[in-house]
Amino acid sequence: MTVYLNGQFMPIEAAKIPVMDRGFIFGDGVYEVIPVYSRHAFRLAEHLHRLQHSLNGIKLHNPHSDAEWTALITQLIVRNDTEDQYLYLHITRGVAKRDHAFPNPPVQPTIFMMSNPLLPPSATLLSKGVGAVSAEDNRWLRCDIKAIALLPNVLLRQMAIDAGCVETILFRDNKFMTEGAASNIFVVKNGVLLAPPKNNLMLPGITYDVILEIAASHTIPHEIRKIAKAEVFSADELLMTSSTKEVIAITTLNGKPVGTGKPGKMFSQLHQHYQTFKQNVMRKK
Repeated sequence: MTVYLNGQFMPIEAAKIPVMDRGFIFGDGVYEVIPVYSRHAFRLAEHLHRLQHSLNGIKLHNPHSDAEWTALITQLIVRNDTEDQYLYLHITRGVAKRDHAFPNPPVQPTIFMMSNPLLPPSATLLSKGVGAVSAEDNRWLRCDIKAIALLPNVLLRQMAIDAGCVETILFRDNKFMTEGAASNIFVVKNGVLLAPPKNNLMLPGITYDVILEIAASHTIPHEIRKIAKAEVFSADELLMTSSTKEVIAITTLNGKPVGTGKPGKMFSQLHQHYQTFKQNVMRKK
């Protein structure tokens, strides 16, 4: 695996970061994940816009212009073998003495990028769906920032793993659904696809946008609004989406079946349309 670190491409084994990096000490940084299909970074402009939003949120100057990011990302794609990849970008405030306040004067930010093979969900996951558990969303109030300090998400997702499930569906103030620990969540009720609104309580997913665009272009009834906890537990279908998971049906919640307990009609429609979109749009520049 070839990675990028602070101006140089190198084997991942050669990549080293000082222990006084604020990302290591404080989790002071942001990240971005970009899917690559047929060596083409999908919606790179939108991902770089989201990266800028995260950098703005932590008051960290963007070390590169969009053109410079594009050039670096293109080189990273070329230097790794697989046709489909997912890129991980990681930017911290840099190396400085341990002080909660920002370094003054500012130091050079640490920039790290790596690529991993992007594999589609397995046939088993698609045919059977996955299990989920529910939990109170006890994270901070700026979930729209893609911060590297993901310990709350780690603990919440581990709740699902410990229960033999894949994802944890989160509820703010025990009232409204926000998202999953590592995905966006959609609800299906009476043939209508329901999506929570983008705000500071959830990460604005790029795949979330794709699903809503597919729904609109295929006249699938859909609404963007707050989704009450009771609506989630009485849903006909639940879906989870992300750049790496695409779209997967959630067929059990807290050990009980969702709807029929099998992937439903809405999932089948959206999955089929997503695969067509991936072939006709994502794989073409």
